[in-house]
Amino acid sequence: MPENATMQQAINLALRHEMDGDDRVLVFGEDVGVLGGVFRVTDGLRAEFGRRVFDTPLAESAIVGMAVGLALAGWRPVPEIQFDGFAYPAIDQIVNQLARMHHRSRGRAAMPVTLRLPSYGGIRAPEHHGESMEALFAHVPGLKVVSPATPAEAYGLLRTAIADPDPVIFMEPKSRYWNRESFDEAAVEPVAPGTSRVVRTGRHATLISWGAMVSRCLQVAELAAEDGVELEVVDLRWLKPVDTAGICASVRRTRRAVVVHEAPLTAGLGGEISALLHENCFRELRAPVQRVTGYDVPTPSGALEDEYLPSIDRILSAVQTVLEYRRG
Repeated sequence: MPENATMQQAINLALRHEMDGDDRVLVFGEDVGVLGGVFRVTDGLRAEFGRRVFDTPLAESAIVGMAVGLALAGWRPVPEIQFDGFAYPAIDQIVNQLARMHHRSRGRAAMPVTLRLPSYGGIRAPEHHGESMEALFAHVPGLKVVSPATPAEAYGLLRTAIADPDPVIFMEPKSRYWNRESFDEAAVEPVAPGTSRVVRTGRHATLISWGAMVSRCLQVAELAAEDGVELEVVDLRWLKPVDTAGICASVRRTRRAVVVHEAPLTAGLGGEISALLHENCFRELRAPVQRVTGYDVPTPSGALEDEYLPSIDRILSAVQTVLEYRRG
């Protein structure tokens, strides 16, 4: 791994390792071959692995449908949907084929498909290029959903996802593609599904997030520390299955929680996390769980993203709310 590798490079390295170690791994999607992908995540793979890396028509339903067929034939497909919002045309294949085939076959058919999905906002892209679809995928039985926050996490989580016998939706935070980190890939251990991680320890409240918002929460924790407030930051990593035991252990220590995500508030994954905390930690909580999210509007493009995405000020306000809450 080159020093100060980007998340983009870490994902590329993970794909190389998996393709080198297993001839059944295939990479395909729109412009992933000759071009190396819109974000150059698959750069150089076509030259190294030949026909196992190929471009597809601009048809997301066909990309996922092809992945299902290849998995049934014994391959381990790793298709890419070019942008998050482009996945909507493939929802039929994702929900009714990819997620159900193992169940429909009574366990006889494995579905080892890792669907790579550049996700979330933060790059001021046009409409349909900055969606947060995790709640939709997490709601579908048969799918696993994961979202890395750092280059090292992206490397380890992608290798875990590709090795998994079940279909995994791998949501890559586009705004963090160029985030740099030094790590030794040989020291990165597999991350079992349903495992979160404590990124920063604290005692006054827990911030729970995933993807690009983990970095935002760490910024908040740094600012809060200047006023003597110690915030614990938890990277959920696996959005399904959720590490209920892990997040509850953190909240039992701090007694307060704020969940942060980019997706709209209503029926967002933050509501599920809040419910799990209230169901499992009600006696320990000193304040209701707060959510800081996007708004219940279509994800805006351009400069309006700054108004839509959870800001440092909004998160700090939620922290203040849980710290100052007093039961009546």
